[in-house]
Amino acid sequence: MAEEIKKQTLSLPTVVPAVAIRDVVMFPGMSLPLSVDREKSIAAVELALDTPGKYILAVSQKNAETEEPKEADIYHFGVIAQITQNLKMPDGSMKIFLQGLARARVTKLEMNDVAGSWFATVEYIEEEDDDSPVVQALMRKVFDEFDHYARVSHRIAVEGVSFLRQINDASKLADTVASNMLVKADQRQEILEAVHIKDRLEKILKLITSEVEILGLEEKIHSKVRAQIEKNQKEYYLNEQMKAIQKELSQKDDFQKELDALRVKIKKNGLPPHAKEAAEKELDRLAKMAPFSPEATVSRTYLDWLVNMPWNKTTEDVLDLKEAKKILDEDHFGLEKPKERILEYLAVSKLTNSLRGPVLCFAGAPGVGKTSLAKSIARAIGRKFVRMSLGGVRDESEIRGHRRTYIGSMPGRIIQGISKAKSANPVFLLDEIDKMGSDWRGDPAAALLELLDPEQNKEFSDHFLDVPFDVSKVMFITTANSLANIPSTLRDRLEIIDFDGYTEYEKHDIVDKYLLPKQMKMHGIEEGRLEVTRDAVALLMRDYVREAGVRNLDREIGSLCRKASKMIVEGAKKVVVTRENLHEFLGVPKYSNFATEENGVGIATGLAWTSVGGETLSIEATKLPGKGQLILTGMLGNVMKESVRAALTYARSRGYGRDIDFDKTDFHVHFPEGAVPKDGPSAGSVITTALTSLLTGLPVKKQLAMTGEVTITGRVLPVGGIKDKFLAAYREGVKTILYPHTNEKDVSEIPERVRKDLTLIPVKHMDEVLPLALEGWKEFEAKLHKGAGHKKSASGKTRKTAPRAAKKAVAAKVTRPAKKAAKTAKKAVPARKGAAKAKAKGKGGKRK
Repeated sequence: MAEEIKKQTLSLPTVVPAVAIRDVVMFPGMSLPLSVDREKSIAAVELALDTPGKYILAVSQKNAETEEPKEADIYHFGVIAQITQNLKMPDGSMKIFLQGLARARVTKLEMNDVAGSWFATVEYIEEEDDDSPVVQALMRKVFDEFDHYARVSHRIAVEGVSFLRQINDASKLADTVASNMLVKADQRQEILEAVHIKDRLEKILKLITSEVEILGLEEKIHSKVRAQIEKNQKEYYLNEQMKAIQKELSQKDDFQKELDALRVKIKKNGLPPHAKEAAEKELDRLAKMAPFSPEATVSRTYLDWLVNMPWNKTTEDVLDLKEAKKILDEDHFGLEKPKERILEYLAVSKLTNSLRGPVLCFAGAPGVGKTSLAKSIARAIGRKFVRMSLGGVRDESEIRGHRRTYIGSMPGRIIQGISKAKSANPVFLLDEIDKMGSDWRGDPAAALLELLDPEQNKEFSDHFLDVPFDVSKVMFITTANSLANIPSTLRDRLEIIDFDGYTEYEKHDIVDKYLLPKQMKMHGIEEGRLEVTRDAVALLMRDYVREAGVRNLDREIGSLCRKASKMIVEGAKKVVVTRENLHEFLGVPKYSNFATEENGVGIATGLAWTSVGGETLSIEATKLPGKGQLILTGMLGNVMKESVRAALTYARSRGYGRDIDFDKTDFHVHFPEGAVPKDGPSAGSVITTALTSLLTGLPVKKQLAMTGEVTITGRVLPVGGIKDKFLAAYREGVKTILYPHTNEKDVSEIPERVRKDLTLIPVKHMDEVLPLALEGWKEFEAKLHKGAGHKKSASGKTRKTAPRAAKKAVAAKVTRPAKKAAKTAKKAVPARKGAAKAKAKGKGGKRK
C-alpha cells in the first residue's frame, strides 16, 4: 500500500491552490461535499478546475469563526484532494465534491494577489508499511471499539461498520474511522498529523474510548432523568437534565455561578473562623439541594446575611473634642449637662483608644432633643447612625431574630441595622426603650440584657445567624420618657442622663436661632418678609403650648409661617406678628392661667411630673351631708388615694373642723382633667392644704403652688422631678413654691433667671406649710388655741394645748341621765360580788 501511495504522490503537484475549510478535517480516501462562498476560496477552486487533475489542498482553520483567515489562522498540515464534481450557484457561490488523496505538509503558504487565492508549496508524507502484531492488535481493537461506539451513539448505521473488516491496510482503516467519528476538529487534526501508523491507531483508540465513556454517561443521565420524570413534571425533567449534563461537562449554570459567587464572598469578606466554618458548611448543604426547593431559598437567604455582615468593616473615629463641641452646639441649643457628659465620654475614649463603656440613656420629656442629639453624636465622631424604635415592640424575635426553621425567618432588627450601616461600629439608637411591652411571644427587655451589657455583648447571638457577632464596638444610646417603665435589671445597665425641659428664655433663643429660620425656609419665606416679636413668642408659649420640649412650639411656628405665606402671596410686603394680633394667626388660646386665678377655699395648686415634663395640678375639695364617706374622683391610683386618706387623718388629728360632725358629713376630693390617670405621693402637701382650707374655711393664696409627700404626723418628705415641676410652675405664672427642704440640692439645677422670678421656700412640716399657704392662718390659730398652754409638736416646735377649763367644759356636756346610769352601774358591782360569794358559801365551797 505504501508503494501505491508513493507512486501516486510522485504524480501529484508540489504547488497547488489552497482552500481553508471550517469545522471539518479531511482525511485521505474521504469524500467531502463542500460549499464555497468566500472570494479567496472560490478563486482557488476555479484555478484548480483550470489545471490538469483539478488538484487542490484542503486545510482546516484553527477557529471556525474567523471570516478572513491569515496564515497563522490555518493548520500547516492538510490533504491533497481532487475536485470530482462542481456546481456554480446563482448567488456566485460554488458547491464542490472533494476526494481526499494524500497527506501533505505545507512548507510555504502565500497569497497570490493576481489570482486572489492561497497557493501552497507542499511535501508529501511517505508512509511505511507496518504489519507487526502490535499494529494488527490495534486494528482489531479499533474496529471493536468503533463498532461499540456506533451502537452506543446511534449516529452511525451499524450495518455500515461491517465493511471495515474488509480493510487490511492499517492507514486506510485509521483514516476511515477518524473521518466517521463525531469529535472536535482539533482532535481530528491531531490524528491527521500523526504520521506513524501505530501512533495514529493509539490516538484513535484513546479518542474512541473517551467518546464511548461520555456516551455512557449521557445514557446514564438520560436514564436518571427518565426515572425522575415519572414523579415530576416535564419542566422539572428538562431542568434536571440540563443540570446533570452541565455538571458532567463542567459547565456552569446560573445556580453554580451563584454558588461560586458566594464562595468568593466567604473568602474576601474576612469572616472570623467560626462564621467562615458555618458559611462553608451551609454552602456545601446548598450545593446538594435542588435550586428551586423551599429549603434552598432559606439557605440562600441565610448565606446572604452571613457573608454580607460587616464582620471587620469599621469607620475611623474622629475624637476631636473641639470639633465635637462645635457640632453639638450647632445642632442643639442648651442641654449643657448632656453635652458635657458626651464630651467626657469622648475624652475617656480618646485616652483609652476605645469607645467601650456604659450604655447611655437619654431620659426626658418629648421634644427636648434626645433623638437628634444622638444623630449629632454620630456626626461628631464620624460614625454611621442607625435608629431603631422600640415603641410597641412585644416580640423577643424583633431583637434576637427568628430561627431558620420558620418560613420567612429573618435576623433581628439589631443585626439588620448593623448590616444596613455596613459598619461594625455605628452609633445605634434604641428609641423609646420605655415603651416596650411583653406578652406570650417573650419579653424584649430581657433580650436587651445581653446586648447592652459591655461584658457580654462581644458574643451577641442572633437566632437567625446562629453564630456570635461582636457588637462591643457599637455605641448604643437609648432614649426614654419615663424611667419607671424600664425593668430594674435593664436600667442597671444604663447610665441615665436627664434631659430637663427648656426654660422660657431658652425657648426664645431656640425660636430665634433654629425654629423660625427653619420654618421660613420650609415655607418659602424670604429673610425679612416675616417678623415675630418677642412678646408674641412669649404669649404663644403661655396660651398655645404647654410643654417641656419644643415640638408643639415648632408646629405653631409652622402655622404662623403658613398664614404669613398666604398673606405674602396676596400682596403683603412684610408680615409682623405681635402680641395683639397673634390670635388672628393661631385662633382662640388653648390654655388659661388657672394657677394664678382659681385658688380659694378648698382649691389648691400642686406640681406634678409626667412623662412629657412637669405640670401644675389643681385639687378641689368640698363637703356635703352624708354618712362620713370619703369620695375620690379624677382617675387616681392607689398611692394617691392613700395620700388623700393620710391628709384627712392629719387634718382631723390636729383638731381642724371641730364644729363638723364627721359621721354625718361626706368629703369629696376631685382632681380635674379626670380623663388623665394620676398617681404618686408627691401631692400630699397640696392635698393636705386643700382639705385644711375646707375644714377651716380659709382660702389658699393665689400664685402659690407646692409639692411634697406628707405623713400622717405632718412631716414633708422629698419627691422627684423638681426641676421640671418648677419650670411648669414658672410657665403658668406661679410666684411662690413650697417644696421639701431635702430637695434643696435639686434647686441648683434651676436656671438662675428662673430662680430670680420665683420665691422658693423649703419646708419640713405642715406646720410651716399652712401659715404660708392659707390666708388668715395666724388669726385662726390664735382663735383656736386662745389661752392655751404649750406642747411640743411632731416637728419639734411648740403648740398650744387645751386648758383644764376646756376639759371641764367638755365634761359638762355629759347629760345628767348618763351620770345617773354610771352611778347605778358603779353600785351594782359590789352587789354582784357579794351575791357570788354567798352562792359559793351555800354550796360548801371555800375561797383560798
